[in-house]
Amino acid sequence: MRQTRPDASKEFEFTARDFDRVRALIHRRAGIALAESKQEMVYSRLARRLRATGIRSFHTYLDSLESRPDDDEWEAFTNALTTNLTSFFREEHHFPILAEHVRKAKEPVTIWCSASSTGEEPYSIAMTLCEALGATAAQSHVIATDIDTNVLNTASAGIYTMDRLDKMNPERARRFFLKGKGEHTGLVRVRPELRQMVTFKQLNLLSDDWPVSGQFDAIFCRNVMIYFDKPTQGKILSRFAPLMKPDALLFAGHSENFLYVSDAFKLRGKTVYELDPSRHVHRMQRPTGVTNKP
Repeated sequence: MRQTRPDASKEFEFTARDFDRVRALIHRRAGIALAESKQEMVYSRLARRLRATGIRSFHTYLDSLESRPDDDEWEAFTNALTTNLTSFFREEHHFPILAEHVRKAKEPVTIWCSASSTGEEPYSIAMTLCEALGATAAQSHVIATDIDTNVLNTASAGIYTMDRLDKMNPERARRFFLKGKGEHTGLVRVRPELRQMVTFKQLNLLSDDWPVSGQFDAIFCRNVMIYFDKPTQGKILSRFAPLMKPDALLFAGHSENFLYVSDAFKLRGKTVYELDPSRHVHRMQRPTGVTNKP
């Protein structure tokens, strides 16, 4: 239920107007459409930012953000409100489809993981490429982007607790991970040869300039569109299409349906899309000075 008056039990006053301001700011900044039910989540996550900055009210904190559009706190604000639920080989049915698709490629494969979170998804993609392509997989490249700089740091390090591999085939785990010893017992690290296949970059899907360029064999955009409203989803999908090879695949999350958002794609299988050849797609030129390589 929406809070209409201050809650005396809370450390900071957080009014309905404060919540509305947060919703407007994060939508404008990152395209995230926060539901009414997220009020407690917003309070909990942003209260940490108030403590960290020494600011004593949400009203003052939000005033400070709005008055300084280029302040570093915007990054912390955005990081606090993004959700990063992920796991290795999540929505597992996608990876055999990817493997079959890349085996048909006639040149080195390039894949964009557009919401990489802490890295489990792009590393799962890279493992799939290794298993499908053998030695030639080393020529492939996975671009992994996310708006949250904190999760990108975790992803780039490639270090995880052992329990993250609990559901992974033991042979696959041995092939692609190193077990920690001594003070690192209980941890695993992605093997260097796999990490070299993945480049992590910060990217806001709402930004006018994306530090990636096509043409991609596949784009993974899973479980991120659910946080955007329909017009934002349509805008992003319209920008994906020119970055894809004619036979490229677009992978969506289990609760996402792009057919009602864009007419550039048709459904190929369960939450897997391909470009609709009956639709005329304008291929945009590769932007000058923008590259997929590190």
